[in-house]
Amino acid sequence: MDKKKLWNKVKIPLKVIVTGLLIYYVFQKIDFNQVKQLFLTSNMWFILLAFCSYFLSQVVSSWRLLSFLKAIGLEFNFWYNFRLYLLGMFYNVFLPGGIGGDGYKVYLLRKKFKLPTKRLLLAFFFDRLSGLWAVGFISVVLIIFIPQIEIPATWPITALLLGTLIYFLVLRRFFTDFSRHFIRNHIKAGMVQSLQILAVICILLSQDFDGKFSPYLFSFLMSSIVALINIGVAGLGVRDVFMAHASDVFDIDQTLAVFLTFTFWMINVLASLPGLWFVYRSKEFEPLPSEEEVAHLKEEEPNNP
Repeated sequence: MDKKKLWNKVKIPLKVIVTGLLIYYVFQKIDFNQVKQLFLTSNMWFILLAFCSYFLSQVVSSWRLLSFLKAIGLEFNFWYNFRLYLLGMFYNVFLPGGIGGDGYKVYLLRKKFKLPTKRLLLAFFFDRLSGLWAVGFISVVLIIFIPQIEIPATWPITALLLGTLIYFLVLRRFFTDFSRHFIRNHIKAGMVQSLQILAVICILLSQDFDGKFSPYLFSFLMSSIVALINIGVAGLGVRDVFMAHASDVFDIDQTLAVFLTFTFWMINVLASLPGLWFVYRSKEFEPLPSEEEVAHLKEEEPNNP
């Protein structure tokens, strides 16, 4: 067995083990029974609102992705793209390999529309980059309201404005197709992150929270960036470790912070369940590729530019 095949076999069990170790570490720092009690005493109406807000964020996220796909000449309707997006969400959460939901979406679009893989990968990359920009934008706004971050407010604002300008100029110079609707696409990215922030606020309100929201929201956004390391299962464990340590820096309730990330993860899992239909029942995207087929996208690159 070569190294690549061996890695494909061990990486998912390895991720599960790492996730388990991270969760074990978190509950060495806090009392599991206290987190459990928060779950049992949650106001379910606010949890339902959090779920609705998160799911709506994924609807808007698929709409944002559609804009980037149309920039490279793909023309299909919103509902086809949303069904494909649900499939990708399911793969991200329930089949946490190294490829991810985006890899499967790229493969299926490549097969259906015969576009070069590099063009599709660029569309997905800039879609994700717009999301990171939105995280940065909201984080800068929150920094102003967090006294523990002792830096002049003008510094992060200047960094954001200068970074956005450089980002736009690079797009306009080297990736013209993706710069044509820059403002529109990044407004959508802002909507996605704002809806997820609203979901976080609803989770906090499920505990009759009446403190300062900004340290929790800022810590959560930073945990989202850390979760991109992709060493856990759909961010589980990674976010929680970060939030447990962020509580020491921003003087937030450690148990509530971990409850927040665990609840958000469960909402993500529930929101991803509709993708199950497209994997096991619907024939719309059949035949679904294996992970090895997705990994060899480059080898199937068409000759046309």
